[in-house]
Amino acid sequence: METEDSADGLGRTLVLEVGRVTEGAAIAAAKLRGRGDVKAADKVAVDAMRKELGRINIDGIVVIGEGEMDEAPMLYIGEVVGSGMGPKVDIAVDPLEGTTLCAKSMPNALAVLALSERGGLLHAPDMYMDKVAVGPGLPEGIVDLDTSPADNILAVAKAKGVPVEEITACILDRPRHADIIKSVRETGAAVQLISDGDIAGVIWTTDPDQTGIDIYLGSGGAPEGVLAAAALSCIGGQMQCRLLPQNDEERVRAEAMGADVNKKYSIDDMASGDVIFSATGITSGSLLDGVQFRGEFAETETLVMRAKTGTVRRVKTTFRDVGLKLAQL
Repeated sequence: METEDSADGLGRTLVLEVGRVTEGAAIAAAKLRGRGDVKAADKVAVDAMRKELGRINIDGIVVIGEGEMDEAPMLYIGEVVGSGMGPKVDIAVDPLEGTTLCAKSMPNALAVLALSERGGLLHAPDMYMDKVAVGPGLPEGIVDLDTSPADNILAVAKAKGVPVEEITACILDRPRHADIIKSVRETGAAVQLISDGDIAGVIWTTDPDQTGIDIYLGSGGAPEGVLAAAALSCIGGQMQCRLLPQNDEERVRAEAMGADVNKKYSIDDMASGDVIFSATGITSGSLLDGVQFRGEFAETETLVMRAKTGTVRRVKTTFRDVGLKLAQL
C-alpha cells in the first residue's frame, strides 16, 4: 500500500531520521574535542553514525565513505546500511568533517551526511577535486572552473553590483593555493583562509550577508565536493568541479568507479533527484553551534535540507541521559 511518504520521493519522515544520524555522530565526537587524538575522534563518530543508520528503514549503499573496504572497517564504499526495508538510497558520509578541528577544539567541525534516491550521488574517489562555488541569486554561469580566479571574482562583483573590494573568497589555507590567493588579492578582493572543513566553506556562499563569504575557490577532497554539491542542490547556488588525479593509479581508480577525470561536473552531475542533506555542529562555527554538554544533557544544532521541497531546517535538540546514549553506541 502506498503511503503519503512513499508517494513523496524519499518521504518527509526520513528528513528527521537523517538529522538524528548526524546528531549521534556529533555527540560522540564532541566528547573527544581538544584531546589531540584525530583517529579516536573519527572512530567514535564513524561508529555512532553507523549505529544510527542501522535504525533507519532504508536499503542504503555507501557511495562516499571512509575509504575502500580494505581501508575502512565501517562505512566503507559499497557497505550496505539501514534496516533493508524502505527506499533504495545512495549515502555519502563524513562522520567527522574537520578531524583536526575537532582534535584541537577549533571552529567548524561537523558531522555530515547526504542521502539520495539510488543513483543520485556521484561515486567520487578519494582524491583532490578543483572547485568553484557561489550562492543563489546570481546569473547562471556567472563562475566557470576554466576561468581564472581573478575573472571569477570580477564577474561576481559585477553581478552583485558592488566594488570588488566588497567581495570575499573562501580558500583552504594550503601551499598549493598560493597563486590563487595572490590572484584574488590583486583584484582588491579579500580572502578568508580556512585550515580545514571545505564543506562548510562552500555552504557559507549561500548566505553572504551572514557569513561574509561570496565565493569558494580552490581544490579539496572529492568526497567533500559531492557532499557540498548535495547541500547546494537543496539550498541553491552554483558549483563546478573537476577531479585532479595525482598519478596514474588515481586516474585508473577514478575510471573504475565510473568517474570522468576530464569532465567539468555541475551540481546536477554530482547530486540529483530527491536529496536530503544533514550537518550537525561538533565545534561551534559560522555555520552551526557545536554540541553543548550540561551534566547528563547534550544540546545540538543541526541543519537539515531537502532538495525536492527546498526546505531548510535548523533544529535545536536536547538529549537527556547522554551518557547512557553514548554507552549504547
